[in-house]
Amino acid sequence: MRTLILCGGKGTRAYPHTLEVPKPLLEVAGTPVLAHVMGIYARQGFTDFVLAAGFRCDLIEAFAATLPSAWHVEVRDTGEDTNTGGRVARCAPEMGDTFFLTYADGLGDVDLHCLLQRHRGHGGTATVTTVPLPSQYGTIESDGHGKVVRFREKPRLADHWINAGFLVLDAAAARWFVGDDLERQILPALAAAGELYTYRHTGFWRSLDTYKDALELTALCGTGPPPWEPAMPRAVVTR
Repeated sequence: MRTLILCGGKGTRAYPHTLEVPKPLLEVAGTPVLAHVMGIYARQGFTDFVLAAGFRCDLIEAFAATLPSAWHVEVRDTGEDTNTGGRVARCAPEMGDTFFLTYADGLGDVDLHCLLQRHRGHGGTATVTTVPLPSQYGTIESDGHGKVVRFREKPRLADHWINAGFLVLDAAAARWFVGDDLERQILPALAAAGELYTYRHTGFWRSLDTYKDALELTALCGTGPPPWEPAMPRAVVTR
């Protein structure tokens, strides 16, 4: 079971910190966020990775050389200007019959075995992990008379679910690899064909979009395990 991680974007929203360093190598608590993402998989027994690189592929390769020797890590240069869907299409033929796919900047305590079980149970060729939309603003709740009763600081909006990454794809999904954009073309094509299902995750999830996010994720680490890294590793379930 291989894991494809999209590492090729330029991370313009984290500018100027990504001017010379790709966003996957921005540090959270002194460690590149990409290493944290890979750790989520490795702690659950999945240590075969393909890193779809692009911008500053040389730095991704140098990073890969520092990873545990027990892991199998391959870096693929998928082109600096290639979009997410193009990176997936270029790597998919070598990923096997079923593979994990995720971004290099999303951290969550996702149970990957439950995700895989969900994928194998619905009959489609693709599964996407969804999480409640985290609001960037605080909300105000009022009663029937308009009297304010509560303030909520950046709540999660349970009526709206978003793509959190942590996908599973079958090789057969390649039939719907139309266009160069994973989010705007490929996933909608799979959905229109009835091939895409969701796996709802209600635990911790947070993406690193800006440098401020990196600082806030670092603060979450504190002195103990971060919320995307349970204190006790999950048991590895064999196929």
